[in-house]
Amino acid sequence: MSTSLDTLRRDFSGDIIEPGHPNYELASRSVLVAGSPTYVLRPAGVADVQSAVRFAAGTGLPLSVRGGGHGFAGFGTNDDGIVIDLSRITEIEVVDEDRHHVRVGGGATWGQVVDALAPYGLSISSGDTRSVGVGGLTLAGGIGWKVRKYGLALDNLVAAEVVLADGEVVHASAQWNADLFWAIRGGGGNFGVVTAFEFEAHVTTDVFFGQITFPAAELPVVLQGWAEYLRDAPEELTSSVEFANPFAGGPSAPVVVHVAFDGDDAELAARAIDPVRGLGTVLEDDVARIPAADMLVEGMVPPPGLQFVTRSGFVGKESAADVLGILAEVGAKEGSPIMAVRSVGGAVARVPEDATAYAHRQADLMFATTMAGPPPVLAAAQPAFDAVWARLTPHVSGAYSNFLSSAGDDDVAAVYPAETYERLAEAKREYDPGNLFAGNHNIRP
Repeated sequence: MSTSLDTLRRDFSGDIIEPGHPNYELASRSVLVAGSPTYVLRPAGVADVQSAVRFAAGTGLPLSVRGGGHGFAGFGTNDDGIVIDLSRITEIEVVDEDRHHVRVGGGATWGQVVDALAPYGLSISSGDTRSVGVGGLTLAGGIGWKVRKYGLALDNLVAAEVVLADGEVVHASAQWNADLFWAIRGGGGNFGVVTAFEFEAHVTTDVFFGQITFPAAELPVVLQGWAEYLRDAPEELTSSVEFANPFAGGPSAPVVVHVAFDGDDAELAARAIDPVRGLGTVLEDDVARIPAADMLVEGMVPPPGLQFVTRSGFVGKESAADVLGILAEVGAKEGSPIMAVRSVGGAVARVPEDATAYAHRQADLMFATTMAGPPPVLAAAQPAFDAVWARLTPHVSGAYSNFLSSAGDDDVAAVYPAETYERLAEAKREYDPGNLFAGNHNIRP
């Protein structure tokens, strides 16, 4: 290792952060999970990423690749391994104004992207948080405020630059390395380090965005009515519902319906949003016309010692009523996990099921249940959490990897149905036969 480390120090123009370095404590952890890696490498460019990958492969140490570092499962750090932190590779460029093609560095965050694109009047379907990394969100899916009109973040990807396990840099698109391009759109970080993404952005206007809240007592009616309406609502409207938030009163917390209407026509927006307002007794309504970039919020940095357990699932139309009924029942009790349900459908469902490695195209809804607290509190709450999922599982299809805090075989099987997994495994054997990139919901070669 000493020889390869000497070579790295000679060739690497980025930052090499080791225990004892003034920045190690911050660099060693991802946003939600603490770690104690042996080296944190911050490449200054693609050549540095190549050097870092070759170094990691030579050491045999566990490797993590970090974009924004927001993953619940903590894939952005490890213990006694190597972290490649892409936070210095953040260049954002409109490379083709006519086709609205945008090149985004692999370490950029969505906040950086929306700020860079705002002067051009462009937007990309992304998530809902400024500090979330472009890489982690896109490689797993990307369900955000424009998803029903413009699809997932990965549906807007037209090409990528990828550093493979042997350090080679390749271009992936529909024309070049098409099997790799298929695999990275949903297959996570299993196949290499994506150092640049090229998206097809769209022209955006202002949007109508905000939240409408209802009393907790009306949760069952609001939740079912919301899902039924969103199923056939205009695709310009994307929405989510949050309830049972223990930081806002638990079972007595208001039902918060977030709405995002992609357009600046007040009459059309009202026509789309008013049926949501009519679902129950409106307590608050702050929906207003805002710039599209302002839909993304700042991410939370949890205090030390606070950990998260989150689990997600997709729901088809035929199971929606059953799942929402269980969630509403659980949410009305003390000790409920935080509940969030997001509408999908629309543009997502128009993409063929096998067009990308994201395999849950026909889902009506995606939902997540989350517990937060210090480890002893989470351990005490785990049996009740598991009992809730024992009721939900018969009605749920798959899982969304961006909302999973675990990465066991059952999780991987939920994220990737059997046919998808087999195709991903073929790509893994071709591009990462030694499974260097194993810090993820892992596809074994």
